[in-house]
Amino acid sequence: MTKKQHKKESTGRLLTRLILIIIGAALAAVSIELFLIPNQIIDGGIIGISLIVDHITPDSLSFINFGTLVVILNLPFMYYGYKQIGKTFMLSSIFGIVFLAIIESMLHHVEAFTAEPILATVFGGLILGVGVGLVIRNGGSMDGTEILGILLTKKLPFSVGEFVMFINIFIFAWAAFVFGAEQAMYSVMAYYIAFKTIDTVIQGLDETKAVIIVSDYYEDVSDAILQRLGRGTTKLKGKGGYTDDEKEVIYVVVTRLEVTKLKSIVHEIDTNAFITIMNTQETKGTNFKSAIH
Repeated sequence: MTKKQHKKESTGRLLTRLILIIIGAALAAVSIELFLIPNQIIDGGIIGISLIVDHITPDSLSFINFGTLVVILNLPFMYYGYKQIGKTFMLSSIFGIVFLAIIESMLHHVEAFTAEPILATVFGGLILGVGVGLVIRNGGSMDGTEILGILLTKKLPFSVGEFVMFINIFIFAWAAFVFGAEQAMYSVMAYYIAFKTIDTVIQGLDETKAVIIVSDYYEDVSDAILQRLGRGTTKLKGKGGYTDDEKEVIYVVVTRLEVTKLKSIVHEIDTNAFITIMNTQETKGTNFKSAIH
C-alpha cells in the first residue's frame, strides 16, 4: 500500500488565507492602538501581558514596545505549536503576529477613536474579536497561552479553557495594580466581548442544529422532513436500553430558523416522538444551504 500524500494547498487558497490573516491582524491592531491602549484597557493572554509590560517600561527603553513584546513572547509557544499542531499553523501564526506588530507600530501617531471607556470597551472588544477570529479561522493564532494550555492540560486535571481563564485572572489582577481596578473591570468586559465575537467569527453566523429523532413512524417522519423541509436524513440503528427493542434513529442537521418547523413536522406524525436538539460548531456538505421552504 502506498502512503496517502497530503494534498498541497492551492496558490489561490493560500493567497486568500494570507490576505484574511493580514486583515485580521490589521483589525486587531486598530482595536489595540486606537481603542484599548488610549483608554488603558487590555486584552487577556499574551496581548494583555505585552500591553502591561509596554506601559510600565520606561520611555528610555523604547525598543521594548508592544510590537516587539508580542512577537518575542509568542515565539516559544509557536515552536510548541509547530510540534503539536503543525508547520502550517506555526507559519500562519507568526505571519499574523508579525503583521499585528507592524501595523500597530504604524498607528502610533493616529488619534484614538474615542476617549469614552465604555465605547472603547465595546467597540475595541468587537473589533479585536473579529480580527483574532479571522486569524484563527484561517489557520493561525495570536495567543500562545492556549497552546501552553493544550500542552499542560495533558498532565494537569484542567481543560484548556479552565487553564486560560486561570492565567487571565492573574493578568487582569496585574492590570488592576497597574491601571486601577476600574480599568481592569473594563478590560474583563473587553475580553469577554472579544471572546464571544471570536466564537461567532469562527463558527459563522449560520448557526446549525443537529437533531436526533426516535419515532415508531421513522419512515413517515424521514420522508416528511425531506419533502417539506428539504433536508436529507441519516437513519441509524438503535436499541432501547429498557425494552431492548430495535429502533431506527433519525439524524438530521438544520439551521436554527428551521428548528420550529422541524418539530411541527415530527409532532404532526408522531406526538410521542423523542427529539434531541444539539448545537453544532460547523456544518460542511454538498448543497446544505439549498433547502426547500
